[in-house]
Amino acid sequence: MSFSQTFLPSPSLTNFSVKFTVKCRSVASPVTTVNSNADGKSERSEIRLGLPSKGRMAADTLDLFKDCQLSVRHPNPRQYVADIPQLANLEVWFQRPKDIVRKLVSGDLDLGIVGLDTLSEYGQENEDLILVHDALAYGDCRLSLAIPKYGIFENINSVKELAQMPQWTAEKPLRVATGFTYLGPKFLKDNGLQHVAFSTADGALEAAPAMGIADAIVDLVSSGTTLKENNLKEIEGGVLLESQAVMVASKKSLVQRKGLLDITHEILERFEAHLRALDQFTVVANMRGNSAEEVAERILSQPSLSGLQGPTISPVFRKVGGVVTPDYYAIVICVPKKKLYKSVQQLRAIGGSGVLVSPLTYIFDEETPRWRELLSKLGL
Repeated sequence: MSFSQTFLPSPSLTNFSVKFTVKCRSVASPVTTVNSNADGKSERSEIRLGLPSKGRMAADTLDLFKDCQLSVRHPNPRQYVADIPQLANLEVWFQRPKDIVRKLVSGDLDLGIVGLDTLSEYGQENEDLILVHDALAYGDCRLSLAIPKYGIFENINSVKELAQMPQWTAEKPLRVATGFTYLGPKFLKDNGLQHVAFSTADGALEAAPAMGIADAIVDLVSSGTTLKENNLKEIEGGVLLESQAVMVASKKSLVQRKGLLDITHEILERFEAHLRALDQFTVVANMRGNSAEEVAERILSQPSLSGLQGPTISPVFRKVGGVVTPDYYAIVICVPKKKLYKSVQQLRAIGGSGVLVSPLTYIFDEETPRWRELLSKLGL
């Protein structure tokens, strides 16, 4: 089935009329049933968390929960609902990412994990959607405008230059293939491109310019290899947004749904503690010294050895000549993974020996900053 229509992206984009050509096929979508009252509002006491149902994002999300000691119990893979035994009264619903956003808006879900690109495209700055965690450290990509390397675009290297090309008129607009029918038009309108025709279709968008059905594409890019292999290039100013997995919630649910704030707090704390520990090692070493203070002075003279708040220093007791003597001290510090070898070198330079290195699993702060930010957004 195919059709064409004039598309007005949003009230903020008035006087920017673009033509959309959509090609699609009928696809069976999962349907969930919600008990409703006479007003059409859901009646439930359970808290609902939406997780991606398929693909790399789904697998990485389950891995994150597992790493945070939250096991998603999903005994029947044909079912769309699961639970997390550690979190009482929580239902996990596996949905397409765009449906997670839509159901957060409609109130059928309370929490969700999606890519920032999906949230921005389908949330469309809805005031009820609130970011709980904006950097879950997976699903990294960018939404970018790409044009051919050849032909009339060979010397076009920026969005500004693209907008200034005299070729684009009402009769012959710039043709852009994209699945981002909200972010794409908004971005190009904001960057001065007034004559644009958008199209969206199933399949790889990178082939559209070579097939002659589009002049440019707006699509997600990870490494950029696929663009290069299809003779496409990103241009200066052409990145719409940098994306990764985020946790989002319904503001209304956070305020009104009993128990949701407590569950959100626990999930957020577990995520933060785990993610903060990912880039750190625990380093333990022995160091000869006359006192803990003297050892501390030596350690703190090295810029890579300050740890989180400072080194932990304790005496190591040895029996020398029949006398128990604390002439060594054990030090414990946390160091960033990227600075590990430099830190070990600095330890050796000031007398450290027997250096032990181990990965960290969690670093719990006194209170996670993102929790304080969330409470502030809620006015609590």
